[in-house]
Amino acid sequence: MKTRSIEKVTKPGMPHFVGDGFRVHNFIPGTSTMQRMDPFIMMDYNSKYNFPPTDKPKGVGVHPHRGFETVTIAYKGKVEHADSSGGGGVIGEGDVQWMTAASGVLHKEFHETEWSKTGGEFQMVQLWVNLPAKDKMSPPKYQAISNAEMKKVPLPNGDGEIEIIAGDYNGNKGPASTFSPVNMFNVRLKKGAKTKLSFPSTYTTALLMVEGDAKINGETEAPQDHFVMFGNDGESFTMEASTDTIILVLSGEPLNEPIAAHGPFVMNTKEELIEAFQDFNMGKFGYLED
Repeated sequence: MKTRSIEKVTKPGMPHFVGDGFRVHNFIPGTSTMQRMDPFIMMDYNSKYNFPPTDKPKGVGVHPHRGFETVTIAYKGKVEHADSSGGGGVIGEGDVQWMTAASGVLHKEFHETEWSKTGGEFQMVQLWVNLPAKDKMSPPKYQAISNAEMKKVPLPNGDGEIEIIAGDYNGNKGPASTFSPVNMFNVRLKKGAKTKLSFPSTYTTALLMVEGDAKINGETEAPQDHFVMFGNDGESFTMEASTDTIILVLSGEPLNEPIAAHGPFVMNTKEELIEAFQDFNMGKFGYLED
């Protein structure tokens, strides 16, 4: 099995705020185009940041989405979510909210009310996963995935574990349902531990160093908060932890369809984008109180 080359290792760029509750570094499309990262078309990473206590929860008010899925992974802190299709809830450390916007929803997300009153360290990833053209106008849905639901596969010798959010690792499947083949794992490695993963060479594959540092393929250093992009010239790669680490692993089959994106809408043609704006302005995405 051929080793994948490393296309690039990207350090986090200057952070910016999304609303007043998410201080993020943009890695997708910041590191490469949406087409190159297909089916992963956006990634904002809120590296560890301390929010002071407040009685008014910080976040992002009501905004629309159509044509893709938003996946929020909580590492530190708590987020409260609601959308116009009736989905919503609270996710805390280790949990995931997987919202399928599809034909269109209004959406808002804020720091959870009680957590906001004490504040503290906050760390999250928000990822947009594109939908195939045939599914873009399907009904919205919402998956609340608690950490307890995730399949956790121990590594040999107590070296750590692989936590499966979506996809398959050695016959163990994650709880998230997806519209195209997507693997999403948290790999937790003890200092000095090493493990190997393999995905089809055609899959878009990348790592986010959520905690700690590691050596990839035996030689390339991947420091904390950096993004590692692999080439499509092999299947397997190794990760060796220099410190205790948490590595978010993404690998998905590209949809290889046209991408027409503007703001909160990701469709296949300019005409579909225009229709999305018209539908939103006509109130077809439902109602959600700000």
